Amino acid sequence: MKIGVAGIGTVGVGVIKVLAQHGQLLSDRCGQDLEITAVSGRDRTKDRGVSLDNMTWYDNAADMASDPNVDLVVELIGGSDGVANDLCQAALNAGKSVVTANKALIAVHGTELATLAEDKGVSLNYEAAVAGGIPIVKAMREGLAGNAISRVYGILNGTCNYILTEMEETGGDFDNILSDAQALGYAEADPSFDVDGVDAAHKLAILTSLAFGTPVDFDSVYIEGIREISALDIAFAKEFGFRIRLLGVARKTDKGIEQRVHPCMVRNDTPIANVSGVFNAVVAEGDFVDNTVYEGRGAGEGPTASAVVADIVDIAAGRTCPTFGIPVHKMTDIPKVAVEEHVGCYYVRLNVFDRPGVIADISAVFRDEEISIESLLQRGRSPEEAVSVVLTTHEVKEAAIVKALAKIEKFDHNCGTPRMIRIAKL
Repeated sequence: MKIGVAGIGTVGVGVIKVLAQHGQLLSDRCGQDLEITAVSGRDRTKDRGVSLDNMTWYDNAADMASDPNVDLVVELIGGSDGVANDLCQAALNAGKSVVTANKALIAVHGTELATLAEDKGVSLNYEAAVAGGIPIVKAMREGLAGNAISRVYGILNGTCNYILTEMEETGGDFDNILSDAQALGYAEADPSFDVDGVDAAHKLAILTSLAFGTPVDFDSVYIEGIREISALDIAFAKEFGFRIRLLGVARKTDKGIEQRVHPCMVRNDTPIANVSGVFNAVVAEGDFVDNTVYEGRGAGEGPTASAVVADIVDIAAGRTCPTFGIPVHKMTDIPKVAVEEHVGCYYVRLNVFDRPGVIADISAVFRDEEISIESLLQRGRSPEEAVSVVLTTHEVKEAAIVKALAKIEKFDHNCGTPRMIRIAKL
């Protein structure tokens, strides 16, 4: 099988290395030799530490799709549109299978590309797009095929998990830990996609489609990042027996499907709470298997290249299945549930001046919104300087919490915006 690789950055170089190092092993596993015959990148003069000899170079990656010496296209360019989408569209239209690590592309155009692939009788594989080296796509499409999935959730961004873990272990604040992560190469110079939750949301949208057989709907994902998480929140979480993790959660309810990415309080004794550093983890809940947990490295040259090559081997061996587990024409548009409809427990941190009647006023607002307080802590004692009042609630609809905090923010004795973190029931 002759392969074209578009995008020879970190992951592309990793793919070349895997194919070179494990050539015979891969041939034995898929029944034919795998050869890279074409590549495309930004700078053909750059030394990438691997040989590109005897490979046709394309300045415009989309032209690779029409090369008769390319049977399968690997797209590692990134981005939801532009040349990445052009290349995948052209390759599928030419009747060539595509392997991609591009979560943004699949999250935004996945249903359209899957339709094209299935119409042309070829494969669109994207294992590397979700959780790096963890074979979660294969698990969802094949390993759990005998189950109806009720919920899938997990830690889907290693950068955020590293930052939250370091904040927990060192007591440092977000900005300083982010700077350290950038210096170590765990965070980009512009970390917005990671720390604002967009990267995790792309992956969650894909998992939602795999889990529930619904068209990919990235626009319906509620997204909240970790910029507002403070060292104080980390410390209070520990006091309550929690850790804070950025989770992506997709859940099927009587009203429809919840898709949300946001920081969560998770109990210390849950598997997901003990996933630290740059690692990812995904939990899928099936009606016959109960909970299945998948953990591993979610990014980097080796893990991501491993997932890309696994997809190549599947296609070369003739192992195929519908892009999202069921044919596109069998997919069902299921209503998406707004985050305000979510029912759960909440952590709330208020900064208030400690004056007579403050706690009574807060309690009255919660009473009026029918919110039951489970526990309450106050640290410090100063009528002239703001002190923290922290509480957790019993289960309540999110809209009620939002309304209550809006009222409290207007109090004369309130100082700053109230903080709310959802407590995950795992």
